Amino acid sequence: MNEFLGAALLVGAVLFGGVIVALLENLNRGKIIKLLLSLSGGFLLAIAFIHFIPEIYVHNGDTIGYYILLGFLIQLFLEYFSGGIEHGHVHVKGKHGAIPWTLFISLSIHSIIEGIPLEGQFHEGELLNEIIDVHSHHGHSHESAIHGVKGLLLGVILHKIPVAIALMTLLIASGFKKWKAWLVLGIFALMAPLGIVLGHFGVAHFVVDMEIILAVVVGMFLHISTTIIFEASENHRFNFVKLISLLIGVGIAVITI
Repeated sequence: MNEFLGAALLVGAVLFGGVIVALLENLNRGKIIKLLLSLSGGFLLAIAFIHFIPEIYVHNGDTIGYYILLGFLIQLFLEYFSGGIEHGHVHVKGKHGAIPWTLFISLSIHSIIEGIPLEGQFHEGELLNEIIDVHSHHGHSHESAIHGVKGLLLGVILHKIPVAIALMTLLIASGFKKWKAWLVLGIFALMAPLGIVLGHFGVAHFVVDMEIILAVVVGMFLHISTTIIFEASENHRFNFVKLISLLIGVGIAVITI
């Protein structure tokens, strides 16, 4: 898989979310968002615990935990400005028809950060090559590492769809004309590919080690996935359909990794 195909999949996931909003205009999009979020939350949580946390700890030792925690806190900070749209919250605020800039910027920062380590996906696991060299004697295969990084791409794609649905729903509810809503959504769709471009040209390498950025992204995933899981319960009882969606997400992660 090359950079162009990966970027196209990321852009396509966001636009697909917009298409769902356009096609299901008269249906309860809130339920669709919650089900897709439960699925993506289960997937993100599973790949974090099954693959990425063990891998990055093997290579970096105890210090990597600080960066996972940093990612968790960064996501907490970003959601203060985004209003929690990453896990399905749609709150109409501000001037009618005006772009919610703080929300858009926080979502864009999130997408750029998670896109940077995706660059390793497109060079036969470049992101994890050093890890493989260090602990190949522990029985980890090159193929396993490649699948893990592909899991990162799939996790981002699965989460982009419900976020795009929530964003498009918010824009329309805020009084945006359809062409303007599609324009904003299209710009947002380019943020993760922008992160890939930054990773490709070594911006992340010059600033900080790529594995540290991966640890930050894993921390962000942990915040998003656990928030989705906790918010999926209603009246302290977990909705059965959401539970099934979550378990399907976990199952997809286990199978693909």
